Amino acid sequence: MIFSEERGALICRHAGETLRIEPWGKDALRVRATCFPTFSGNDWALLETAGDSSSVISYTTETKREGDGSFREYPLASIRNGRITATVNHAGVLRFYRHDVLFLQEYYRNYGGSITKESHCLKTKSREWKAYPGGDYQLTVRFEANDSEMLFGMGQYQQRYLDLKGCILELAQKNSQTSVPFAVSSLGYGFLWNNPAVGKVSFGKNLTEWEALACKDMDYWITVADTPKQLLCNYTAVTGRAPMMPEVFMGFWQCKLRYRTQEEVLSVARRYASLGIHLDVIVIDFFHWTVQGDWKFDATYWPDPKAMIDELHRMGTKVMVSIWPSVDRRSENFTEMLERGLLMRTERGALQTYDYQGDCVTLDPTNPETRAYVWEKCKAHYYDLGIDCFWLDNSEPDLTDYSFDHYRYYLGPAMECSNLFPQLYSRIFYDNETALGNQKVVNLLRSGWAGSQRYGNVLWSGDVPSTWESLRDQLAAGLNIGLAGIPWWNTDIGGFMEGNVFDPDFRELLVRWYEWAVFQPVMRLHGDREPFTIPPLDERDWGGGYLHTGQDNEMWSYGSDIYEIMRKHYELRRQLKPYLLRIYEEAHQNGSPLLRTMFYEFPEDPICWKLTDQYMFGPDYLVAPVLSPGSTHRSVYLPSGQWEDIRTHEILSGGQTVEADAPIDSIPVFLRVTPER
Repeated sequence: MIFSEERGALICRHAGETLRIEPWGKDALRVRATCFPTFSGNDWALLETAGDSSSVISYTTETKREGDGSFREYPLASIRNGRITATVNHAGVLRFYRHDVLFLQEYYRNYGGSITKESHCLKTKSREWKAYPGGDYQLTVRFEANDSEMLFGMGQYQQRYLDLKGCILELAQKNSQTSVPFAVSSLGYGFLWNNPAVGKVSFGKNLTEWEALACKDMDYWITVADTPKQLLCNYTAVTGRAPMMPEVFMGFWQCKLRYRTQEEVLSVARRYASLGIHLDVIVIDFFHWTVQGDWKFDATYWPDPKAMIDELHRMGTKVMVSIWPSVDRRSENFTEMLERGLLMRTERGALQTYDYQGDCVTLDPTNPETRAYVWEKCKAHYYDLGIDCFWLDNSEPDLTDYSFDHYRYYLGPAMECSNLFPQLYSRIFYDNETALGNQKVVNLLRSGWAGSQRYGNVLWSGDVPSTWESLRDQLAAGLNIGLAGIPWWNTDIGGFMEGNVFDPDFRELLVRWYEWAVFQPVMRLHGDREPFTIPPLDERDWGGGYLHTGQDNEMWSYGSDIYEIMRKHYELRRQLKPYLLRIYEEAHQNGSPLLRTMFYEFPEDPICWKLTDQYMFGPDYLVAPVLSPGSTHRSVYLPSGQWEDIRTHEILSGGQTVEADAPIDSIPVFLRVTPER
């Protein structure tokens, strides 16, 4: 092992591999390795200046016992930045310490002994590079597992598990699955796999294993702190924080699949206005266009969108339109985009990446020319008309087949970079809108990656089914994506698909989901409601009129009883506006999520680390959603302190589990009583 230093970084060269460890933010280190002559130079998610850091590099030796019983001295190097230290031994194996306490070490079993007590001959190394066709590498990085460790974050996965220890997670973007590879450990460290390659992570009992199916560099970042809140603060300091959410988006959003004409949109907005219900946002969903990739209204059904937008603005309502990244071969833009290289490429066979309602190819947002071209079209046909925000749907992107080795981008093979797609897709709009002076960019996306929070992205949990199991999964998803640094998040109230409006069981689910949505960052009523008995507007196989629409999905669509419950909770959301401003400001200032695990606010309470069915909405509101049918009460754990039931105003002492009433018209919510209140 050859050690050297370069501008505060520790450089280690061994057997054709170069390892670079350097300070990168508060109490944090960035670790890179490559088998190429130089590093790729990509910073990926680490886009903020790595300030508030310095390094202390030192050298020593460690004594190891040889096979013949003798002892030998081997070189050992260390680098410290604040409270974190990394050591590198003679074989290039890393250990990480918080102060002097070892919390993570690479897995190493090879001829010649190991860095642990036993000696093995498995030839299993901590960093394993395998040649990948095309010239780059498949990479696996292994760490020793820690007993009793709990792991959280990592984005959004459709599963009930909040603690991810024991889980295998695919590192790939798919509808309702958002890979944001930042993990928060109960041992007081945070770990970012700073690599947009497709792969997986296994948080096993015996070892933790990160895998990139194709890459040029190994790149990860690690930080330490006393609390999860400080870990998120350190992490978002180097990956970016959400801007301040404009107050005009904090109330109620209305959408459905799908409003087919401008008159439908206006009639809904007018009725809400007549009821005294203010719509912050109304959403115009997909296939308001001619064909995919035209990015404009179908004039047959939207003859004067400017007049529609102006009327909605007079009501104080923002207007959002759906944008898809797919380009139909029939689109007026297809040929030019193909010839200019603005579309994804396939590695073999036909050029097709998407086949829903057309033979389509997906745009390539990794190409700066693509981003400029698409913005030019959307600006002319939407933004210049007064459209306020964009619903960037299918932003994984949705693909006909998730064989990632079949696709290639301007930036490189999809295997190496496709997890970055949703972030760059969102920047088509964020970068250009901010360049025009819009400092209040808010766009809705179905996917994201590490650092997406900095681009005005509201993520939602995707096209999830209308089931109680799915409702339970969304709670875990929302809490973990917050711990991965994404504070702006929401779900389709009631789930997206399989919800029959005439089914009383679905109506119960819808009410419970709606009551929970009051205490989500964004409160948005949406869904593809069954049965599909509404005929299309015309017989064409293209344009804004031919595709089906779901049943009505407004507050009044489910009967007077449900309307009264929804109206009551709408008013509750409006009353929360000053508090929402406060917690959105906190997200902007220090990276805290709005949906917070119990341990985020009470890390000293061991019970809070185990709770999975309740959470904190900001620092003060304890929310206990109803997650099963027929429930009229549920258990709620109250941490230490005093708590006020917001429905009855009863004050309860913490440090106990209470049985709270949960009638159909409310869920248990408790307000933390503080001295100033």
